[in-house]
Amino acid sequence: MLRVKQVECPFFYGNLGGTAVIFRPLCRLRDGFFACIKDYLYNPKVLLRKKRQEQLLLFTQERGIIAMEMKDRLQELANRAKRLIEEAESPEKLNDARVAFLGKKGELTAMLKSLRDVAPEDRPAVGQLVNETRERIEAMMEDSRKNFEKKLLEQKLKTEVIDVTLPAKKSRIGHRHPNSIALEEVERIFIGMGYEVVEGPEVEYADYNFTKLNIPEDHPARDEQDTFFINDKILLRSQTSPVQARTMEKGILPIRMIAPGRVFRSDEVDATHSPSFHQIEGLVIDKHITFADLKGTLEEFARELFGPETKTKFRPHHFPFTEPSAEVDVSCFKCGGKGCRFCKGSGWIEILGCGTVHPNVLRMCGIDPEEYTGFAFGVGLERIALLKYEIDDMRLLYENDARFLKQF
Repeated sequence: MLRVKQVECPFFYGNLGGTAVIFRPLCRLRDGFFACIKDYLYNPKVLLRKKRQEQLLLFTQERGIIAMEMKDRLQELANRAKRLIEEAESPEKLNDARVAFLGKKGELTAMLKSLRDVAPEDRPAVGQLVNETRERIEAMMEDSRKNFEKKLLEQKLKTEVIDVTLPAKKSRIGHRHPNSIALEEVERIFIGMGYEVVEGPEVEYADYNFTKLNIPEDHPARDEQDTFFINDKILLRSQTSPVQARTMEKGILPIRMIAPGRVFRSDEVDATHSPSFHQIEGLVIDKHITFADLKGTLEEFARELFGPETKTKFRPHHFPFTEPSAEVDVSCFKCGGKGCRFCKGSGWIEILGCGTVHPNVLRMCGIDPEEYTGFAFGVGLERIALLKYEIDDMRLLYENDARFLKQF
């Protein structure tokens, strides 16, 4: 099939000397060219006239794809695409076929770009053929993709059998640690009495940990076997009392505070001791504070924490930073003070130490002991948790055994 340009004659012809060659026009292309079929006439005198020899057309080199050729090629391309899609054995092979035909450098894309070689009046028809072919190929690929997904699902259902008789997996939801529960309870009680919660550094100066608390240089607590020293002046705090000293130095009076936090002492690990544990220390500084205020505060604390029937007992003791000092016992909340295994038959349980603030402590922290007085107390957080939840071994709190912790 060739393209020639007509001048006047209804048939385009050549080679008048022997067997005549004629070109039958099929359709008009752009620029005055026609698509023609080459044919032969063995009796050229019927159609060919000698006087039109001058009107013989010069054939031009073929310049593109004509409409009928593109239709054939589109049909052939659609057939090949269908064959490749049907032969695809995996989604990857299907994707390769999509790229080969519909990709940026695919065959169908190349044919769409070649529309510029088609006559303007034939472009709409040819373009429609290209789009229809594209839609056919895309539809076949979508059907094949769905088939692959269906087969994959069927295969999973066969291999991943679900036994509906098995118990469902339980969601393991975490909750607060016994120490955290006890700390929140203590904070709630003292905040309700007008106290504030203050925190401080765990790495502390020896001056705040000992000197400002009226603990002399030769006191046994300063020995290396009892305290973790980093150097001569810095250590891991052995109590939260340094937070009280720092608060008093600020000079903002009156003071009503508790200082919970982790402390460190050189103790061997056993059922009641640990080198790292938690303390809650309280401090009140104001005018006309007496030991009676201390007793009333701790009695209210004990009733709120252990029950309204709880009684308290103050026994004289010695602490270097308070004078007078005492240890506080509470009536056994297990037996009501009658005596049992929990209180070792005494009917009382020791819980904390306390006293009125020593005048030397007030002076070293910049407070006039002639004008202000106060009281302080300290209790181990683990001790409260052990008593409240009847735990007989302190080490259980740190072993992270889920079987133990989930009981609280």
